[in-house]
Amino acid sequence: MDELRRKGLEMMNEVYGWEMPNVEGNDYFALTADHLFGTIWTRPGLSMRDKRIMTLTVVTALGNSELAEIQANAALANGEITEDELKEMAIFLTHYLGFPLGSKLDGVVSKVVKNRKKAAEKGRGEDKKANVNAAVKMHSGGTVHDDPDE
Repeated sequence: MDELRRKGLEMMNEVYGWEMPNVEGNDYFALTADHLFGTIWTRPGLSMRDKRIMTLTVVTALGNSELAEIQANAALANGEITEDELKEMAIFLTHYLGFPLGSKLDGVVSKVVKNRKKAAEKGRGEDKKANVNAAVKMHSGGTVHDDPDE
């Protein structure tokens, strides 16, 4: 693995809050890991919190609930944003993006908080395998591996 891929995977791990597998032989994943995470997410100038808020805003504006869920879960897991701040983001964005998109984010936040509380009550963290599979699918052009450690 070259240095750029290592750097990109390390940033993906930080952004998502779990170990992302290296998907070999997939040009789309290579572009995402190497360029987006190895070059763009690692640039100085914005904090991780700033980048997270911007990403949540954009995916909310696009109506991408799947990515909003991944980002909200990771933001909570990494301690970058609180539950109350995520709820406040949904209220704030509703007034710029409209009720349907704002309420979608509010629903995502409620779902993530509920699932995290359930997992905590059962004494385990969030379902990382499902999160990893969703992120791998998104960053590899739709390819999902049953075992994210492959």
